[in-house]
Amino acid sequence: MSKNWQPSLLIHTSVALHAVALVTLITSPTLWPWILAAIVTNHLVITAAGLWPRSHLLGPNLTHLPATATAKNEIALTIDDGPDPIVTPQVLDILDRYSVKATFFCIADNALRFPQLCQEIIRRGHTIENHSQHHRHNFSLLGYSKIKRELQLAQDTLTNITGQRPLFFRAPAGLRNIFLDPVLTQLELRLATWSVRGFDTQNGNTQQVKNKLLAGLNPGAILLMHDGNAALTPQGIPVIVEVLNRLLASAEASDLHFVTLRQAIS
Repeated sequence: MSKNWQPSLLIHTSVALHAVALVTLITSPTLWPWILAAIVTNHLVITAAGLWPRSHLLGPNLTHLPATATAKNEIALTIDDGPDPIVTPQVLDILDRYSVKATFFCIADNALRFPQLCQEIIRRGHTIENHSQHHRHNFSLLGYSKIKRELQLAQDTLTNITGQRPLFFRAPAGLRNIFLDPVLTQLELRLATWSVRGFDTQNGNTQQVKNKLLAGLNPGAILLMHDGNAALTPQGIPVIVEVLNRLLASAEASDLHFVTLRQAIS
């Protein structure tokens, strides 16, 4: 683990609780039911923190743009799970139409399958960040070594393809555990989640997806959409393609300016 890693207050408290519990168990073994209850409660809190994508309890988490970006009416559009050979080119053309730059959190395995598409994303002025190598459904259950291997492999893959080293990481489905933060510190990555999402991988109703996103269309917001694993409308159109034009037009009408996450923290 990185020497510069600073455990969060919850992790510090958990370590102290376990130490106190051990001493108490040795000195007063009859209190074991209370000790067990305290330890179980602590583990439930840690698990809940990992299941809450926007939680800051396990370490730093970018859920909103910095105050300087917010003051300039800036927002960020982040697009996950690509690249996709059908959807991503359509998304890029819509972004060009509105002169919007986005942050693409790419699955490195997909990048290996479509490297030229990743290079096109970069060529058009967008950025690509780390969304893991394999997008494992059990990512939040992995230990320190496996999480590090997954992120490092994605770092190497994406850097080799794009020539641009990722600076941000987004966990698959936003789920994580206590081992992620020290890995991020060692790999010099910053965790980024979102302010608002439209659930556009699950919901084919474009009106509902659009309404969810528009409700969070405020200065400093980080929006989440998907070009990979995109839900389809009843007409078979990817939801992001149907919604994105209206979303960008609404942002433009509200004098909101899109920036990449890198631009927001620079």
